Amino acid sequence: MPHQGRDTGTTTVIRSRNVDQLVEGVSTTDGAGVKLTRVLSEALHQRLDPFLMLDAFRSENPSDYIAGFPEHPHRGFETVTYMLAGRMRHRDSLGNEGLLLGGDIQWLTAGRGVIHSEMPEQENGLLEGFQLWINLPARDKLCEPAYRDIAHQDLPRIARPGVTVVVIAGSFGEVGGLVHREATSPTYLDVHLQAGARVAVPLPSEHNAFLYLYRGSLNVAGRSIQQGHMAILANDLRADGVVLEAPTEARALLIAGRPLGEPIMQYGPIVMNTQGELLQAVADFQSGRFTSP
Repeated sequence: MPHQGRDTGTTTVIRSRNVDQLVEGVSTTDGAGVKLTRVLSEALHQRLDPFLMLDAFRSENPSDYIAGFPEHPHRGFETVTYMLAGRMRHRDSLGNEGLLLGGDIQWLTAGRGVIHSEMPEQENGLLEGFQLWINLPARDKLCEPAYRDIAHQDLPRIARPGVTVVVIAGSFGEVGGLVHREATSPTYLDVHLQAGARVAVPLPSEHNAFLYLYRGSLNVAGRSIQQGHMAILANDLRADGVVLEAPTEARALLIAGRPLGEPIMQYGPIVMNTQGELLQAVADFQSGRFTSP
């Protein structure tokens, strides 16, 4: 049913997507024992293609995060790390190094292979953020690795009455993010709403989309979403976006992308299209070919 009423800004949506499924994140550990919440897991690879994983981490207890993520390999996809609070040091086998602070983004294209570490650079205080994995198409699985840090002050933001949107990738209204990908065309927005605010976000109807609510509560097409839940948005060719309504102050990641429609084969931090490619990736890593042509 079309949504009526005044929007918070100039973007409009004629027909909002509904919520297809609610998923609660699962507590787990990764790296050298970092406690985190796995929001998007392997079971949802096909449903949320091209997205492979979303982890959320938040703790003021150093024992939950201090051991960090020592050196580990990646091949065949991209990682997007979004820090909300704290300090995280990145080093990789290509010679890149960067310090992520609150609000910063790191976009790493693993391509044919990279080995990196992500280590907290603090001994106390709040560490909070997210890591999203985005698949690469078969033609780009073995592309040259690439690394980019984006400081929080350089990220495009849109401020409207009751609503602030940080544009990490894709676009919102007339404002485009700093990262674009032809194959997957990802949209990655951090949406902040004050209590009572409402915002319409246009999305391509053919894209898979979800939102992760990390503060407060939201309503989408009459469905209530609570903190710590991911709402998978229904695929509806008649829908041109999604309308978010905030009964309380709320913050959510809204993520969408064009599905690749290709086979997905994963072995830990390696994601390829066939079993043979996985075996070759392991052999390449073991022989030191992740860091040389």
